[in-house]
Amino acid sequence: MGESMKDYEEMLEQSYSLMGDGVHDTDTLLAWRRAEELKESQENITVTVNGIVKGGVVADFEGIRAFIPISKLSLDRIEDCNPFLEKEIEVRVFEADMDADKLILSAKEILKERQELSRKKKLSDIKEGQIFHGTVATIKEYGAFVDLGDGLSGLVHISQISHNRIKHPGVVLAEGQEVDVKVIGIKDGKISLSIKALLENQEEPAAGEEEVVIPESEEIGTSLGDLLKGLKL
Repeated sequence: MGESMKDYEEMLEQSYSLMGDGVHDTDTLLAWRRAEELKESQENITVTVNGIVKGGVVADFEGIRAFIPISKLSLDRIEDCNPFLEKEIEVRVFEADMDADKLILSAKEILKERQELSRKKKLSDIKEGQIFHGTVATIKEYGAFVDLGDGLSGLVHISQISHNRIKHPGVVLAEGQEVDVKVIGIKDGKISLSIKALLENQEEPAAGEEEVVIPESEEIGTSLGDLLKGLKL
C-alpha cells in the first residue's frame, strides 16, 4: 500500500541533495518536515534560547538552527536579548523554508492571545458602578483614554469629563494625570467611564446659597427667634 516510511525518507534524501555546506541527513529532513507541519497547525512548542545574534536570538529545533527576531520575543519593545539566554520560551513556527535554510520562530502570537484572554477575564469581573483610580493615557478630541491597570483601559467621553461644556478634553485633563473614574457602561469589550459622575455630589453650592443644617427637633423653639438661633448659617 504505497511507500513505507523508510521509502519516503529515502526519497526525501534524494530530493534534497546539497544544501548549504553538506547533505541533509534523514533526521534533519524529518525535522524540516515537522517544522512545516507546525507552521500549518500553529501548535505551541518549547525551545531553549542558546545564542544571541544581531536582531534576535537563536535556538535549536530538533537539530535545526532557528531564529527568533527580537520583535517576536515579547509584546513590549526590548533592547537587550541577554535576559532570554538559556531560558525556555514557548513559540510557534512563523516561517519554515528548507530550501533557504530558514526557520523563524515567534512567541508574540502566543503572548498576544494570553494577554487577550487575561483581559477578557478581568473585563468579565468589572461591573457598572465600580470606581477606579487610573491614569490618563491618551487624549483625543472626543475624550480621554484612562489606563485602569492590569491591561485594562476605558474611554471617558468628552461629555463625561466635566459638568461644564468644554471644547477639548485637554482643557481639563493632561496625559499622565491621575483621575478617579466610574464605570458607566461595558459593551463589546469596551469600557465607558465617567469623571463627571463622581463630581455630582461634590458640587459647590450656587452663588447666594448657603448650606443649612437643621438641628434636632428638641432644639427648635416655638418662636421665630428660637428657630433662627438653631439654624447654622
